[in-house]
Amino acid sequence: MALGLTSGLTAQTFDEIFEDSTLRLDYVFSGNNHEQLISLDEMSFSPGWYGRRENTKRLLLQGNGQLTVTDTLGRDTLYCHSFSTLFQEWQSTEEATRVRRSFENVFLVPMPKGPVNITVTLSDTHRHETSRLTHRVDPGDILIRRMKAWPGTEWRYLKKAGDSRKHIDVAFVAEGYKAEEMEHFLEDCRESMEAILTHEPFRSLANRFNFVAVSAPSEESGVSIPHRGEWRQTVVGSSFDTFYSNRYLTTLRLKRLHDVLATVPYEHIIILANTANYGGGGIYNSYLLSAAHNAMNRPVVVHEFGHSFAGLADEYYYDDQYETIYPADTEPWEPNLTTLVDFPSKWADMIPEGQAVPTQPSSQNVCGEVGVYEGGGYQSQGVFRPSLECRMKINEAPVFCPVCERAIRRMIDYHY
Repeated sequence: MALGLTSGLTAQTFDEIFEDSTLRLDYVFSGNNHEQLISLDEMSFSPGWYGRRENTKRLLLQGNGQLTVTDTLGRDTLYCHSFSTLFQEWQSTEEATRVRRSFENVFLVPMPKGPVNITVTLSDTHRHETSRLTHRVDPGDILIRRMKAWPGTEWRYLKKAGDSRKHIDVAFVAEGYKAEEMEHFLEDCRESMEAILTHEPFRSLANRFNFVAVSAPSEESGVSIPHRGEWRQTVVGSSFDTFYSNRYLTTLRLKRLHDVLATVPYEHIIILANTANYGGGGIYNSYLLSAAHNAMNRPVVVHEFGHSFAGLADEYYYDDQYETIYPADTEPWEPNLTTLVDFPSKWADMIPEGQAVPTQPSSQNVCGEVGVYEGGGYQSQGVFRPSLECRMKINEAPVFCPVCERAIRRMIDYHY
């Protein structure tokens, strides 16, 4: 019988604990506006590990959920990961008061060399744990299936800065491109990659990123737009009108998405949709989707990458949320919003001497002097952002504000 990885006085290296392969964990999150249930669906593996090999035992951001790999005694943390989900966002909608729904979620961890415990937790808007599942994983389990390349899919490097062990691997995935449209997809990938790499700090740290293009053909061209009555058969089933918002473009088929990426070196995902309809979406440590042929694709793909890669929050506000996402008594975990409950943990060190907190708007330049401006996170009152304008607030802002830029830089450093 295999022995589990156990506690010890000597710190173990990554290579002593993990194989150079990926364990994929599929879960189903279900519930309504006040209930959450976490269920393990299935497990699989593929050669190569393309995620973090450093900072494996600490989190930079809390996220709305966490996954932790521990020894079988539950004493030593071996690997941890934070995330957000479309399911938890859905729980804040009016629909969640009327029906129970389930959502697919997929997480990747390095394959352990021995049995481990894996714990998944979800939190509410007050950052209190609301649901937990712990299960044992034995890497020798015969039911952990080996992933195979998705039929008809090809991938190539758009930019290779170096070995995946020391670089951040980002995969572009074709959505709604037929086989004969893949040259257009590659052009769209290059344009989107260029858009990201023209923004600081990505521009200065471009040598830390590898980008690959995954050409996965769809049966039909375009993507589904329900409010127009348009439904398309596409490789990952993306659709506008998420939560009945016309411009919110997402996919619920996360298992299919990761099936398409099997055998590809990746840890972050950018899905490019073959549509000119305006919209997009980004979920922290999950994926982003952007309409590749809309005139606003360049700013949108950068904005959504701020969500999916760096955990940045939206800084705009409409006051149209069914439920408050950022309660007044809780400090947001996102680095670019504050409710002033714990402002010293945010960008207090970046405030100019003598600057008032909160800060009254003035005729500053876009993304100019850092302050504490009321309005953000979809709420005009009680939530504060660091700059008058920023890439995380409006498409017209040419750059990330200094606070967002620092947060992105910290995330890049955290990876390696």
